[in-house]
Amino acid sequence: MAPVPPGIRLLVSFDRDQWYRALTFILTFLLYTSFHLSRKPISIVKSELHKNCSSVSELATNPSSSSSQQPSLQSLHADMDCSWKPFDKSNYKQLLGAMDYSFLCAYAVGMYLSGIIGERLPIRLYLTVGMLTSGLFTCLFGLGYIYNIHNLGFYIFVQVANGLVQTTGWPSVVTCIGNWFGKGRRGLIMGLWNSHTSVGNILGSLIAGYWVSSNWGLSFIVPGLIIAAMGVVCFLFLIEHPNDLKSVYAQNASPGKSVPAKSWNGVNGHTEVYLQYKDNKPQVYNNYDDNVQNRKSYDTELLLPRDTVRVPVQPVVVVKNESEPSAISFMGALRIPGVIEFSLCLLFAKLVSYTFLFWLPLYITKAAHLDAKKAGDLSTLFDVGGIVGGILAGVISDKLGKRATTCAVMLLLAAPTLYGFSMISEFGLGPTIGMLLVCGGLVNGPYALITTAVSADLGTHKSLKGNARALSTVTAIIDGTGSVGAALGPLLAGVLSAGGWDQVFYMLMTADFCALLLLLRLVTKELASTKSRPISAVELKEH
Repeated sequence: MAPVPPGIRLLVSFDRDQWYRALTFILTFLLYTSFHLSRKPISIVKSELHKNCSSVSELATNPSSSSSQQPSLQSLHADMDCSWKPFDKSNYKQLLGAMDYSFLCAYAVGMYLSGIIGERLPIRLYLTVGMLTSGLFTCLFGLGYIYNIHNLGFYIFVQVANGLVQTTGWPSVVTCIGNWFGKGRRGLIMGLWNSHTSVGNILGSLIAGYWVSSNWGLSFIVPGLIIAAMGVVCFLFLIEHPNDLKSVYAQNASPGKSVPAKSWNGVNGHTEVYLQYKDNKPQVYNNYDDNVQNRKSYDTELLLPRDTVRVPVQPVVVVKNESEPSAISFMGALRIPGVIEFSLCLLFAKLVSYTFLFWLPLYITKAAHLDAKKAGDLSTLFDVGGIVGGILAGVISDKLGKRATTCAVMLLLAAPTLYGFSMISEFGLGPTIGMLLVCGGLVNGPYALITTAVSADLGTHKSLKGNARALSTVTAIIDGTGSVGAALGPLLAGVLSAGGWDQVFYMLMTADFCALLLLLRLVTKELASTKSRPISAVELKEH
């Protein structure tokens, strides 16, 4: 007999539950990667739209141009991307900021409702519908180029609609990952898992950058098709909770392969059924006119010695409570210790992160004098640093057991780093690359930790007494509040950048310090704790 290949030995060493956990981890990772992949194109296309308009405007005002050349100039203007109005005006920064604001404001408002709705609907179907409609609206934005649509209201409507439907994503995937993974090493697991944000931004930048100079419509259509396709994958494969598999196993059980059973007459006419499993672990079911093949599985077992000895027992009527815990209310979620502090902290942390997300390529174009494609490619380094920062934040917080302190230290270091980036980015490509990586890690580290491990900790807080249905609502409240900052950041950047990019960086540094101040109470409680075991800030009792 030939030896079993080592790869097969490795595969069979994992049990069924571990395989399903791996499937859920990978699938939810890919699902939310597609969400961020579809959000990135707008930041890549910005610089291309205004650059072309500027060049054509200069050509039109050139004194050497004669009146006989005007028809050809108009033809050129009609054929180029700069024909999209009003983005060719001098106030293009404010208009593009308003485009970002329309998406992010709708996202922030919708997020508060999304978590509450998600607690009451099947997550798989809810997420599938959201991804399909998000793909539709992302494609519609790109179709504006193909069908030569110049109405600003059309693009605002698409942004608002897309912002609303994209709120289905985050509460759903966090709830799924929280259902499958416990609190052990949650920071590390979710730090790795949360890299989907940066991976999606990187892929979105590369895909959008590939077509941005030739056909920016495809920069939206291709990501839209990708997220719609992933919505179909979600419908086919996503498992919301480990308990959902029980019905699958019960349906697939063949009567011909049923577990051997022995029955004896019980007391008062009841029937006691002793089941003998392969590991010699018997189990007792007390049934009323039920046969063995049609029996229901209950969460309660009678554990007997691992032998074939019949143990006489008194008849016990096992009653299964079919009712599930009720979903938590909005105010009930706010009363969970730590929810308000972390939500407000995320508001400022996400303000900084999303300002970089939407405006970094344009800033690089102006500061480093690069074209749109190269600026988009270079901006991905910020997300590469974000991957490392998110993982480090998770590992450190797991090791120390101090989520708030980990976030506070990274926020404290981020503020001066942002100032350094604004200075060094003018000294060449090498220093810019280094500072992009460092800024990405320090900015996205706290953001990633709060939206994943901290949200999951709060959603399973001991004050909930085991009610797992609060996770989606708590996640939505935290991320919804953070999305308010995500909406304000790009809008303020569009207004402040008109007076110089220095003002934008001062705004970002101020936001970082505000986020730090909001965590001081939780940090103080963590540092004052004398418990030896690692604990999370969200597990500390209120004074």
